Amino acid sequence: MDLELQNKVAVVTGASKGIGLAVTRTLLGEGARVVAASRKPGPELDALAGADLVHVPVDLTEPDGPAQLIATAVREFGGLDILVNNAGGPPPGVRLPQFGFLTPGDADWQLMFEFNLFSVVRAVRAAIPAMLERGGGAIVNVSSGNARQPGPMNVDYSAAKAGVNTLTLALSEEFGPQGIRVNTVSPGPVRTAWWTEEGGAADIIAGAAGTDRDTVMDTVAPEMMKLTTGRLVDPQEVADVIALPVSPRSASTTGADFAVDAGFFKAV
Repeated sequence: MDLELQNKVAVVTGASKGIGLAVTRTLLGEGARVVAASRKPGPELDALAGADLVHVPVDLTEPDGPAQLIATAVREFGGLDILVNNAGGPPPGVRLPQFGFLTPGDADWQLMFEFNLFSVVRAVRAAIPAMLERGGGAIVNVSSGNARQPGPMNVDYSAAKAGVNTLTLALSEEFGPQGIRVNTVSPGPVRTAWWTEEGGAADIIAGAAGTDRDTVMDTVAPEMMKLTTGRLVDPQEVADVIALPVSPRSASTTGADFAVDAGFFKAV
């Protein structure tokens, strides 16, 4: 199916690895021009280098970071059609999971919200005028199954992502009549650096469970989170879903939430 993304201008945050890298690769493959944002480019993103890809090194927790990113897209490619707010998860220097409400303090909460909610607010605020100049656009905010099914782990993260869901619905209502569609995609546990890197979630859970990281990712985590498919999600599976709501083929889809969570969220 042709997603009609040829020459569309897209901004993707958190683009150097995981879901963001997969989204960047997918949109480029569909003919879009992509501004890829991350603190550092990374070798896999470098491998995608070409005329249709611009990397912007940016710290999205800085108040002016998102606006500078959007301005770069407009300057380099003449406008903006698509924004994928993918950057999120553990803020720089933070390791998740954290167990229990009493574990994170005020500074932890503040940093979690800066990275997972306020950066989204600021990016959207900068993007909307540019999209309106083009007659509309599409925004996907990457949320999490934890926004609707929180638990005693990572409570600050869950609360920030619940804010992303509420923000998305409000934006959809306000700007839908002006041609800007806003949706969320909510992954479950995805096999990314959050899990796989040294000191990441797999190592933390392995230490608590008395096992090793591979066993955690292959068996312990899927069982603990009651994943219907029995495995963690692949980043490309999330990217494939994101590509549809940013496409003009989804012109009547707004205010929706797409779960790509291996069956994690089970409520009606």
